[in-house]
Amino acid sequence: MRTRRAALAVTAVSLVLSLAACGQSSEGGSKDEGKSGGDSTVGIAMPTKSSERWIADGSNIEAQFKKLGYKTNLQYGEDDVAQQVNQIENMITKGVDVLVIAAIDGRALSDVLQQAADKNIKVISYDRLILGTKNVDYYASFDNEKVGVLQATYLLEKLGLADGSKKGPFNIELFAGSPDDNNTRYFFDGAMKTLQPYIDKKQLVVQSGQTKLEQVTTLRWDGGTAQKRMDNLLTGSYSSKSVDAVLSPYDGISIGILSALKSGGYGTSKKPYPLVTGQDAEVASVKSIIAGGQTMTVYKDTRALAQQAVQMADAVLKDKKPEVNDEKTYNNEVKVVPAYLLNPVSVDKTNYQKELVDSGYLKASDLK
Repeated sequence: MRTRRAALAVTAVSLVLSLAACGQSSEGGSKDEGKSGGDSTVGIAMPTKSSERWIADGSNIEAQFKKLGYKTNLQYGEDDVAQQVNQIENMITKGVDVLVIAAIDGRALSDVLQQAADKNIKVISYDRLILGTKNVDYYASFDNEKVGVLQATYLLEKLGLADGSKKGPFNIELFAGSPDDNNTRYFFDGAMKTLQPYIDKKQLVVQSGQTKLEQVTTLRWDGGTAQKRMDNLLTGSYSSKSVDAVLSPYDGISIGILSALKSGGYGTSKKPYPLVTGQDAEVASVKSIIAGGQTMTVYKDTRALAQQAVQMADAVLKDKKPEVNDEKTYNNEVKVVPAYLLNPVSVDKTNYQKELVDSGYLKASDLK
């Protein structure tokens, strides 16, 4: 996931960006009287600063905790699992009262979270479900399967398959996220449940034959990795054919796919880009959508997600039960983790102004 820091336009970012930009962590707290935080400290572990999305998440969470009077310890692991584990260990040693964690590798935190449990430190799993441990108390995320459904449904509608106005066949290639991120499976499952009937009827054809999740994952959600795979797909399966659609789970991956497509001769009046999906409404991809490159993205208001995680942690620290709306779906292989899921929104050239700019999520000036 590539970063474009200047593109950040989330309301609360300006409160903390100067701290976050100085290094891999930021610590501080509010001195306001009458706030609910008191002397409590919140540990916030984010995956990386190489994605504008995670910078925004960390900054939003930190700002909202400070507004409530909490001290914070915000760390970015830079997609290094050992580094994130070490950061969380240091937070526990320093005596944080609750942890909010967006894991780099959902299976790598069992030991360090046992350390947290031994000190009665509660854990909020943020956006990426932490797997293989009983020591996860709550989960805040979006309806991740719905993300995949939105992406796949958009493709079917634009190809004319959804309403039956066209029969195909259309050529499609599939991409998925990082194999160590639990959300990858939910995104892909949602998309494939929607696409599979059309693949079975041969209205959609995957010329590469790569339709299984393990064949289409993209380690660390890396755009460069996606670009190399798309290059190989074009060379191996499309020397005499054109690709009509690409299921991409994330904007950074989409940018890599589009780079490969451009190198392969797409993006001209005679050979336009195929439909390409995305997720996270990152500035570069929204600009690409406006310019006619990427076709759509799935917008997830990280301000709302940050607020939900903060409310969960605040309730835990006050010995109250946080609000949840799903107690069945998210089994981390040891337990079903109580979750609060927010709704994602499909965004393309027709509604980006309303959903992204008018809502204050992005500034119009960022998209010029």
